[in-house]
Amino acid sequence: GNGEACDQRLRCVTPTQFWRIAMANTDAALKRAPYFDTSNLRGDIYGGLTAGVVALPLALAFGEASGAGPIAGLWGAIFVGFFAALFGGTGSQVSGPTGPMVVVFAGVFASLTGNPALVFAAVVLAGILQILFGVFKLGQYIRLVPYPVVSGFMSGIGVIIIALQLSRLFGHEPDGGGTIPALTAIPGAVIDPNWTALIIGLITLG
Repeated sequence: GNGEACDQRLRCVTPTQFWRIAMANTDAALKRAPYFDTSNLRGDIYGGLTAGVVALPLALAFGEASGAGPIAGLWGAIFVGFFAALFGGTGSQVSGPTGPMVVVFAGVFASLTGNPALVFAAVVLAGILQILFGVFKLGQYIRLVPYPVVSGFMSGIGVIIIALQLSRLFGHEPDGGGTIPALTAIPGAVIDPNWTALIIGLITLG
């Protein structure tokens, strides 16, 4: 409440000083990054094509699963990959759509009633918070989270993703977004499957 922020060393700085530190760190990172190094251009091209082949179907599927639609997932993967490559801190960095963020974004999308302006504001705010975590080097404290917590979180994410897509595997769309409507739609989908959709889905999984 006193207009100050503290970093990991408990040294308080004013907002003006904070932004100066953030901009100085960003400028130093830009100067160190070999953006136009073409010595490994062939490997970069092959790596980009490989990442694109893997990320394209994932982006479409995750966009659909989140409720925002496949086109939103595709644009999200393009912009995230571009900015991660532009501002990333390592030459071997790999970026792309991930399963856990589908569940998080689906909750945000549903809670904000799909309002694009509010959803975009929430995404930008989350990005700003991640930048602040990086500036203050708070990522190192993830080591303090017990492994069972991380493992349980990831397992729960997997279960939720399966539940969201199970009725769709049988050719039925849940009545509404979220996990509960998806779960309630499963019995009816299993009893009355769309055989064409089911066969295509099983072939895809196989």
